[in-house]
Amino acid sequence: MYSEDFYRIAIQYVEGYGCATLKKMLRLSGSATNLFMHVDMWKDGLTRRSKNVPLPTITDAIRRLVDEEMSLMEKHKVRQCFYLDNHYPFRLKSCSDGPISFYYKGTADFNVPHTLAVVGTREATEYGRNVVKKILSELRDSGVMTVSGLAYGIDTEAHVRSLEYGLKTVAVMGCGLGTIYPYQNQHLAEQIVEQGGAIISEYGFKTMPDRLNFPKRNRIIAGMADAVMVAETANKGGSMITAYIAQSYNKDVFAVPGSVFESHHDGCHELIRKNVAAILTSGQELMEMMNWESANKSVQTTLFVDLTDAEQQVVDQIRGTGEISIDHLAEALSELSPSKLAGLLLGLELKGVVTCKPGKVYTMN
Repeated sequence: MYSEDFYRIAIQYVEGYGCATLKKMLRLSGSATNLFMHVDMWKDGLTRRSKNVPLPTITDAIRRLVDEEMSLMEKHKVRQCFYLDNHYPFRLKSCSDGPISFYYKGTADFNVPHTLAVVGTREATEYGRNVVKKILSELRDSGVMTVSGLAYGIDTEAHVRSLEYGLKTVAVMGCGLGTIYPYQNQHLAEQIVEQGGAIISEYGFKTMPDRLNFPKRNRIIAGMADAVMVAETANKGGSMITAYIAQSYNKDVFAVPGSVFESHHDGCHELIRKNVAAILTSGQELMEMMNWESANKSVQTTLFVDLTDAEQQVVDQIRGTGEISIDHLAEALSELSPSKLAGLLLGLELKGVVTCKPGKVYTMN
């Protein structure tokens, strides 16, 4: 029998399971060790179709891979954040395709009250850089944590300005932590870690940069944030992918308008035109639209409204907190699927029981 840490790493090498199935197996098992060693804890809890999956086993090849990974983690002071950990990002946990785990260096709190993803073109113009500088400078002392991808252009500007203005920042990489990409951002990555942020990756330490990994990592950038700001982008590329992923996660998306004569801004204008993103021109606007300055915690009692058991469960959760984001609700009511929860919230709004504030924050009427 191996250690819990061993089994947590081994899960990523086991084939034949979808992400949603693995997460359910873990919830039923309570640990990675039980998932491998006590199949009876989760087998009967799966759907009939999922019950036909093969039993997870540790092969010699998997053992060698895990042993190597654990050795590299110890040598380079890399830690793993696992789906069952309390410090696993609650926002990411509510995303059906969020990773089972990721590796990280740094001390960032992944569950701070407010997080903003900042994305944009690698070929950033002076205008795009100034946009990032302006908005992040106006978020100084706000406690907002930024998330970006450590790429050239807007990503780099987002991390640099976050550090300059005292904002914690997290860089999500499309390769293993053994390779900082682009290489020119090696020092920036070190600064992020030193100043209380983190660099993270779902890939093993020795995984090299691959163009297929970068669109995939965008779901983590979107999933870790309350809102996504697209600073500058053409109408194709990773930033547009991130914006649409964020929309699918029920995240708020903002885009900064630019010149109609420059193709660098076409993507932002498309997002605004399609009502995927709201126009953003300042940090103060962001704070107001996300309701990040609200101190209204009043709770009122709902009377004379017939609620189903599921609706009452949602109401009790909202009443107990005063106001709560949809991500926190999804985490607290994990037995409800995202679509089921969204339907219940809509029904409660139509009944006049709850109100949805900017930032997908729910309160009692």
